[in-house]
Amino acid sequence: MSAAPHIELNHTVVHARDRRRSAEFLAGILGLEVGAPFGPFLPVDLGNGVTLDYYEMRDEPVQSQHYAFLVPDERFDAMIWRLEDAGVTYYADPRHTEPGRVNTLFGGKGAYFEDPDGHNMEIMTRPYVRP
Repeated sequence: MSAAPHIELNHTVVHARDRRRSAEFLAGILGLEVGAPFGPFLPVDLGNGVTLDYYEMRDEPVQSQHYAFLVPDERFDAMIWRLEDAGVTYYADPRHTEPGRVNTLFGGKGAYFEDPDGHNMEIMTRPYVRP
């Protein structure tokens, strides 16, 4: 089998009850900006060629998803402080059983938190080591 072609994720849609509130929440925690609306979408540019395009679903339930962000070591603590300032509980584990704690997986730091729509967000400074 030949080597797979280089493929990059360009964007993904994040469902939200209020696209502005949810986009601004995540952008604020990550220290990013919310972009200009693009059709029905409100983008948060992650800076690596990928955008999260928030799409409003006011009259439908939002299914919780998981989004993980690899963040620089030097910006992690500021993100934790912004979560604390916003009154958002963060957890060391994805099941949210260790509140107010940070994990140290793979020699880095990581934490999980919910956004306004119940999406399970993760910030981590080291990628997972895969077999």
